[in-house]
Amino acid sequence: MARKKVLLLGGAGFIGTFLARFLLRERDHEITIADTVWVRDLDEHFSAEQKANITFIDADFLDPAAFDLLQDDYDYVYMLASVVGVNPTLEHPEEVIRINTTLITNTLAWLRTSSVGKVLFCSSSECYAGTTQAFDYPVPTGEEVPLCIDDITHPRWTYAVTKMLGESAFLNSGPKYGFDACVVRYQNAFGPDMGFKHAIPHIIERFYKGESPVRIFGTDQTRAFCYITDSAEGTVLAMESDAANGEVFHIGSMVEISMDTLTRAVGKIVGYTGEYVDEETYPGSVARRCPDISKARRLLDYEPKVHWEEGLRRTVAWYLEFFGAGKVPSSGGFEPPENFKPQRKG
Repeated sequence: MARKKVLLLGGAGFIGTFLARFLLRERDHEITIADTVWVRDLDEHFSAEQKANITFIDADFLDPAAFDLLQDDYDYVYMLASVVGVNPTLEHPEEVIRINTTLITNTLAWLRTSSVGKVLFCSSSECYAGTTQAFDYPVPTGEEVPLCIDDITHPRWTYAVTKMLGESAFLNSGPKYGFDACVVRYQNAFGPDMGFKHAIPHIIERFYKGESPVRIFGTDQTRAFCYITDSAEGTVLAMESDAANGEVFHIGSMVEISMDTLTRAVGKIVGYTGEYVDEETYPGSVARRCPDISKARRLLDYEPKVHWEEGLRRTVAWYLEFFGAGKVPSSGGFEPPENFKPQRKG
């Protein structure tokens, strides 16, 4: 494959970092990573030789002037930039709306005057999560289902609303602005250094701190977890495929497990022999979510390679090493559901 100029906008995040690592390992591309917050230890993720082959741009892309730091021609643009995580939506929903919407509109304004071959917008399973619960659509769920949120007044859904906006914006703007576009919806991507405001880091942190009995939030709720290297590979396959142009793909795994199974699996890895108790989950959380990835298999030849149990072992090992070294999360760690009060209505 010919050498491409690739921009990862928002590339310093969890998925962006592993996406860059995949490209450095599997492709010979000219890579630019642009982001505003560099919370990860780059030396942990990239060798000195790899860093020498990456252009790093540190700027706040909420400011349209930041786009002047970019080149005006790229073969591929991965649009990853956004605020993610359940906690931010519950703590500062107004900021999730403001930041994610501004990043989308600023990026589109830049694309209007740039020469870009293709844009891949990184979306989320949150976009359709309410559909299965409100209208009993099938699980596993394909890309053709309507997008739906459960309650427009609930802060939990602010992230989903911005991802719906992004999907529509890039897919419909591409033909007008002269670039191809596609969308991937991530399905519970997880792995080492994924942050501290997601389910798996929450669980590991509580085991490390000696919680007993261990609480299982949303015991019967199910998810299909996808290890980060599989998420990254699926993303690249969608970008590189002409068959993906104008399309949406669910990138994940179809192995659906309960939160009870997940929590007890972490307990087994860390050697916990105590008791467990069931607890209510976070507000706005849906009962089931599992993608149908048949479309990605058919058009992209995508197939997850890392079983969730193996991915979990790798992830637990990273977090135990992190906490064991006396480090603390830069943006705070576990917050229990009871700390997030439902929004008042009326």
